[in-house]
Amino acid sequence: MHVVIINGSPRVKKFSNTDKIIQAFVQGLQEGEATYELYSLSNRGEWDAAREAYLTHDRTIIAVPLYVECVPSLLLEFLESLPTERTHPGELSFILHSGFSEGHQLRMGERFLQSLPAQLGCTFGGCLVHGNSFTIRLSQPKEVESIVKPYIAMGRSFASHGNFLTKEATKFTGPERYPWLLRQLVEKLLKTKVSKRFEIFAQEWGCTRPLDDKPYQES
Repeated sequence: MHVVIINGSPRVKKFSNTDKIIQAFVQGLQEGEATYELYSLSNRGEWDAAREAYLTHDRTIIAVPLYVECVPSLLLEFLESLPTERTHPGELSFILHSGFSEGHQLRMGERFLQSLPAQLGCTFGGCLVHGNSFTIRLSQPKEVESIVKPYIAMGRSFASHGNFLTKEATKFTGPERYPWLLRQLVEKLLKTKVSKRFEIFAQEWGCTRPLDDKPYQES
């Protein structure tokens, strides 16, 4: 099996959480004896080759970061450049990830992606949905390895089944909603440990004002 993978993130490889997820996923693909070719939309020089690969191969996966219920505009621009009909049969699948950790927070994005294959003359190969990826590029290598490791198994699964229309893919999302008590604990954690960590990141990036600063708020 050969798979065309398109990184739909606008971020260059160095800063792309999506790329790190893809690298783990393709490790599993290769372990399952599948081959792949990868294109990144952040590099416009690869767009022509990405379109050609999409149009001439059976299976394509588009990996998509979800930004507050919106897929990247760069990906939408690329999709608009694709024909709505094709002479070569194709199946289009998706990897959808987000910083949000609960499954229900990604469902609107998933619903949008589910509608795309039919509009592009393809069949739908499923959508692998998973959250909690915000801290990938902010973490140390060992932590990153732990966060993306589950995608290796999903790469092997895709190599075996050729799609994400499996029970494994459905379960991969994790909890749809956290229980009320756990939500309270997470909220408390965000207000203490996580917020302090963000303050450290902000200082490293050159921020000089508090994170809760409201410079345009009327006094």
